Amino acid sequence: MSPAGPVELEGWTHTYSGKVRDLYVPAAGRDGTVLVVASDRISAYDHVLTSTVPDKGKVLTALSLWWFEQLADVVPHHVLSTDVPAAVAGRAMVCRELDMFPVECVARGYLTGSGLVEYRASSTVCGLELPPGLVDGSRLAEPIFTPATKAEVGEHDENVSFEHVAATIGADAAAELRALTLAVYRRAEGLARERGIVLADTKLEFGTADGVTVLGDEVLTPDSSRFWPAESWQPGRAQPSFDKQFVRDWLTSPASEWDPKGTGAPPELPAEVVEKTRARYVDAYERLTGLSFTA
Repeated sequence: MSPAGPVELEGWTHTYSGKVRDLYVPAAGRDGTVLVVASDRISAYDHVLTSTVPDKGKVLTALSLWWFEQLADVVPHHVLSTDVPAAVAGRAMVCRELDMFPVECVARGYLTGSGLVEYRASSTVCGLELPPGLVDGSRLAEPIFTPATKAEVGEHDENVSFEHVAATIGADAAAELRALTLAVYRRAEGLARERGIVLADTKLEFGTADGVTVLGDEVLTPDSSRFWPAESWQPGRAQPSFDKQFVRDWLTSPASEWDPKGTGAPPELPAEVVEKTRARYVDAYERLTGLSFTA
């Protein structure tokens, strides 16, 4: 079966597919565990592409596992085991099943993306007032918590205020998520900086198990974070990044003959774009962890 879609796994029942991950529960019945499988799928402009990036799922899983270890004293995580079926070895984790909070927990240490768009319009990001004169790529004096609603596949996440989150999940839970998100960002930003990488922002997801708030999903991967090479960081322009930059650039170029704002599906990626994207993900893993990636 193609790595683009969920595979049949003995002992597990497929229950859900997101843009990249497939979730399974024990076939014998729910027991508080879930199998999280990272595929080689890649998405851009709210479309899951027909092309896949070889080894992407393994890179995302290996990097998430490394980060969970680095953050274990900051917040508990959901990983129980990497003893998984052979068909998904290296790209799957057995995890605690969490009651997930309905919010994307975003920390920003640098101004870019949707935060920059809002700042240019109102001098705020998610209702937080920022100083004048900031440009694309500016480092903020302190990292900020800029949550978003969780969107369905194919839809946009919507930035919201802290007050909106508090009204949705309660003031105490919102305050805890903000504190944990910023604590994770600060730890990760420092570790990345030591390795010559700027962590501009990151998106985290939390849930609860037995009344304890737990870090779930993936963490601090090129799919959920903006990583920039520190040596080329220069405020005032778009930064090169360790993610889907080659994919986005090609899809918006005349060569693709595709309009991201249109209704048609995006075309298949050229082999060169796929190869460059794979190399970028592997480079991020190796620079961050100091380990060599083996497929």
